Amino acid sequence: MKLKIYQIDAFTNKVFKGNYAGVIILEEWLSTELMQQIATENNLSETAFAFKNAQNIYEIRWFSPMTEIDFCGHATLATAFVLFKENASFEKVIFTAKAVGDLSVEKLDSGYIQMTFPNRKPKVIDSIPKELLSGLSITPNEVLHNQQAYFAVFSNEEDIYSIDVNLEELKKLAPYDVVITSKSKEYDFISRYFWPANGGDEDPVTGSIHTGLAPYWADKLNKNELIAHQASKRGGLLKCKVLEEKVIISGQAVLYLEGYITI
Repeated sequence: MKLKIYQIDAFTNKVFKGNYAGVIILEEWLSTELMQQIATENNLSETAFAFKNAQNIYEIRWFSPMTEIDFCGHATLATAFVLFKENASFEKVIFTAKAVGDLSVEKLDSGYIQMTFPNRKPKVIDSIPKELLSGLSITPNEVLHNQQAYFAVFSNEEDIYSIDVNLEELKKLAPYDVVITSKSKEYDFISRYFWPANGGDEDPVTGSIHTGLAPYWADKLNKNELIAHQASKRGGLLKCKVLEEKVIISGQAVLYLEGYITI
């Protein structure tokens, strides 16, 4: 069996930047075991598998090299990029996923791809896990939590770049990941994302976590349109708009590779 595969760099307009994702558009679902094996072999942040159902909606699933992921923004962006590239008439795509429901994605004239996601605003927690504090070399000013991760907030932008993390300690927070964030001089806010329990060490750019970051910073900065930068080595730029129940995240993407895998 041969499957066509694309490798896309998401949340960037340059190859070797942003976050990499494999994309495979299926004619029928593969077994979960086989999809995980493919994702492990690819060894990318995520590999997305999409299948168009009878309602012309694309069911989508995301796999890290380690496990299936409930929600992945950059691989959704990458998959939409592939569908728009291969279908010139497409202006909008609807994805559906078990954990997050329907996701509307549109192609904009600016070259950006706009994704409408659920608002997953985090809440302040009273008791900070000791593993989080021992896993970060600098103590955060505030810690919040949503269904995806712990949010460690810092007042000094330089802390985001200089902080050391103990991944073995952060892994103990499973199934939750950890994002560190601060206000920024050049952007509205910056962040870094660590997910040793679910995918690897540091994720280059994480679209899904901005459904929590953007609402948090929208309240703090008193504005609902924000520019975000994920401050990993590869880096990525995200445009965010916060609505009452939705967060609209826009980004660019570029093709790095297309070819076939043989199973």
